[in-house]
Amino acid sequence: MAVNRVPVLKRCRSLGLDPIYLGIDKKSNRQLKRANRKVSEYGLQLKEKQKAKFIYGVLEKPFHNYYLKADRMKGMTGENLMTILESRLDNVVFRLGLARTRKEARQIVGHKHVLVNGKQVKVPSYLVKAGDTIEIKEKCKSSQRYKDILEVTGGRLVPEWLDADQENLKGTVKELPNREAIDVPVNEMLIVELYSK
Repeated sequence: MAVNRVPVLKRCRSLGLDPIYLGIDKKSNRQLKRANRKVSEYGLQLKEKQKAKFIYGVLEKPFHNYYLKADRMKGMTGENLMTILESRLDNVVFRLGLARTRKEARQIVGHKHVLVNGKQVKVPSYLVKAGDTIEIKEKCKSSQRYKDILEVTGGRLVPEWLDADQENLKGTVKELPNREAIDVPVNEMLIVELYSK
């Protein structure tokens, strides 16, 4: 599997992204030393795409497939793309506060700790639907890992499209999110312009 080994804070600096969107509390004191070059229109579009891929931890090919799927759906392609990315299982586990970061959520799903509607799902890119119940397996609930996670994520706001029960390590998808409910600093229209060339 392809792994991006660039340090997270360095990548955040280069994309002009606050690490808090990844669930990381650290701040970088260093400033990016860059000449005041004018960035082309293509450069801006590419940066937005890289930002979305980095936040959600998606590689190029699956990201392009999500774009094609969003293009076939009714409505605005950009909003559809953000809804698809937000409804990935690893992202929903992160949003429910069952993981500190999206990378950790991906690992939790990969280690078969997550049940969707009572069935074990180990694919981080599984797309949840409205009404789905996501919970941590019974035998994993008592582990120290989840006690530590809940200490960190206890004060985190859960989006209104999700219903979280952090005591029992479970949650429900009330509805799929619309663009206003997604607090990710990505201009999806630039991504659409980039792919429609």
